[in-house]
Amino acid sequence: MKYLLTLYAAPEAEPAPGTPEFDAMMGEYFGLTEKMKDTATFVAGEGLQPVTTATTLRKRAGKVVTIDGPFAETREHLGGFYLIEAADLDAALRFAAEVPAARYGSVEVRPVMEF
Repeated sequence: MKYLLTLYAAPEAEPAPGTPEFDAMMGEYFGLTEKMKDTATFVAGEGLQPVTTATTLRKRAGKVVTIDGPFAETREHLGGFYLIEAADLDAALRFAAEVPAARYGSVEVRPVMEF
């Protein structure tokens, strides 16, 4: 079964780019990605640009409206994702527990609908 792991964190809670702590955190992400590839469960994964680059689109009554930034006002921002295949939810949760964002925010694990 496929699972989407979405990574949320408050930007001020994570290590700042350019610091040794940031480099160590990124090393953990790269290592986890390699681990997933080695076990044939990795499907895709990417980090996202900051929320300041986001555009939210809505279509209501045939009219398209765009808004700069994310829709939700939250402290934690969507920062990236992993799309994995896992035997079951417990296996997906084991992977999610290794994602560094879990220490600074949260990792949402959601089964993917397959049509």
